[in-house]
Amino acid sequence: MGSTRSTSAGGPAGARDRDSEGRARNARPRDGLGRPLPYDAPGVPRQPEGVVRTPQETVTEAQRLLDEGKPFHAHEVFEDAWKSGPDVERELWRGLAQLAVGLTHTARGNLTGGARLLRRGAGAAEEWASASGEATPHGIDIGSVAAWARELAEEVEREGSPVDAGARAPRLRGTDAGR
Repeated sequence: MGSTRSTSAGGPAGARDRDSEGRARNARPRDGLGRPLPYDAPGVPRQPEGVVRTPQETVTEAQRLLDEGKPFHAHEVFEDAWKSGPDVERELWRGLAQLAVGLTHTARGNLTGGARLLRRGAGAAEEWASASGEATPHGIDIGSVAAWARELAEEVEREGSPVDAGARAPRLRGTDAGR
């Protein structure tokens, strides 16, 4: 789905970004935390939308992006899994996407919203694990990841300063969920 620029109202000089079906799409480049940059600025390559991956591919790609300090982009990978995966796993992937967005917000400086999303994502993932009876779906250590999220939420509220997303990325697999 490529983006094109039309001349309808909105955007710079009255232009508005639209995809090939005419839906509004922001084609501005983004930084590693997903913030829009000027049209002529170099940006971080965006994750393509609607990619269907296996759960293992999803976790591996999301972990790579988290480790690179790109939690906004990792959230897009989780969002693809939540939209394309089996209905029974929707809440798992949605919770993980919320965790990635929470990390994005804490790195951008929105500490209150980030802490709230970290806790909401942790709760959603734990509820899914409890309901499904799976503590480590696709190798993801839900308990450790949820503990990481809650600890980070408490830290940003206590310290009152943004975090380095790459340095604070969770470990999705294994017992060492936070670094």
